[in-house]
Amino acid sequence: MSVSETTEAPPVTAQAGRPIGPGRAFLAVLGRDVFVTVRELPIFLAQVGLQPLFLLFVFGKILTQLGYAQHGYAQVLFPGLVGLAAVLTGLQSTALPLVIEFSFTNEIEDRLLAPLPLGMVALEKVVVAALRALTAAAVMFPVGVLILGRIPWQASNAPIVVLVVVLGSLVGSALGLMLGTFVPPNRINIMFALVLTPLLFTGASQYPWPSLARIRWFQVITAVNPLTYVSEGLRGAMTPQVPHIQPWICVAVLFGSTVALTLLGMWGFFRRALA
Repeated sequence: MSVSETTEAPPVTAQAGRPIGPGRAFLAVLGRDVFVTVRELPIFLAQVGLQPLFLLFVFGKILTQLGYAQHGYAQVLFPGLVGLAAVLTGLQSTALPLVIEFSFTNEIEDRLLAPLPLGMVALEKVVVAALRALTAAAVMFPVGVLILGRIPWQASNAPIVVLVVVLGSLVGSALGLMLGTFVPPNRINIMFALVLTPLLFTGASQYPWPSLARIRWFQVITAVNPLTYVSEGLRGAMTPQVPHIQPWICVAVLFGSTVALTLLGMWGFFRRALA
């Protein structure tokens, strides 16, 4: 049976006689993925938290105490690492499972047989990855307090922090959807080497974007990276005294990037699923 036939099949009927529509099926699949994440929470936190934790510890704590970084640098670094945790977790939580499910395990076939349109199957991947990314970003706050003693925080800007973290989680998940459906399985290792390292170091997570004005070419490169706008949006909300990109610009760019990357990722998902 082809995928197109399954998507056009009549809705499955529950035992009680209620039709299982796309909404209920979407929530059921999402609930299953959330349950798996909660069951494996310690492993998940160790997997996504080690890199930002060590970056914060080495750059924010050790180098500052040794005098190689200025006092207060940790307060500039912390918002960027929260954004880094959100974007990278969203990317990895979407790209890697898709590569595995479309190639080695063919687990994606089970999801394609669910009473869901193909687009909603792809969106469910983005939503569950974004939830994982939100969890990783939230964990950075107690970790920051534990390592640094205190973290920069403006209570009045809490809504902006939440909005930017949510958009950062979504844009990372959408980027993972695109990469997971466009990159062949035998090239996934090369993809992560070519994407993650530039994403990490051109995302303004370790430095404010306006400070690159003297290195104009590198400032232009970092402006293409969506992570830059997550880092700068959080930096503007948490440390407004530091030069930063205006939060409304960050929100607008992140929203547009999320929509564009999601559409590209869904096109790639359709192409792989119907092949």
